Amino acid sequence: MNSFTTLFEKQHVGELILVILLIIYLIMGYQTPESVASVIDTIGGKIVMFVIIVYLFIYSNPILAVLALFVAFDLMRRSSNVTGSKFISKYSNNCEDEKSSQFSAFNQFPYTLEQEVVKKMAPIVQSGTTLTKASYKPILDNNYNATPLH
Repeated sequence: MNSFTTLFEKQHVGELILVILLIIYLIMGYQTPESVASVIDTIGGKIVMFVIIVYLFIYSNPILAVLALFVAFDLMRRSSNVTGSKFISKYSNNCEDEKSSQFSAFNQFPYTLEQEVVKKMAPIVQSGTTLTKASYKPILDNNYNATPLH
């Protein structure tokens, strides 16, 4: 209760005006301008807001700091709505998950007769054995005086 009474002292008029402005912002639900939203909806903007909130918790009235924390979360939410990053992250991940599950469902094939026959066939060349000399000698067809490419 002490922090509430100190808010109304003459030396804390600036904090009282800031509390009133933050309450008006929360209640009225003003839309964030796109120029401000594009700055706030970045990592740097969120870090700056976090630093301001920590500063308020350390050096100002706790009521003002808690109210500023609520306003910061609301401002981040409204900024993500204005810039569209909320919708991009919401729908892009879901679409990719859905597509990958459909692709994996389409790529489930039963074990076919062809695969079974190929597996049972003896390999032509077994590893570790030497090849025998071929009974034929390859010849080169007429190349019509063309030069080799190598």
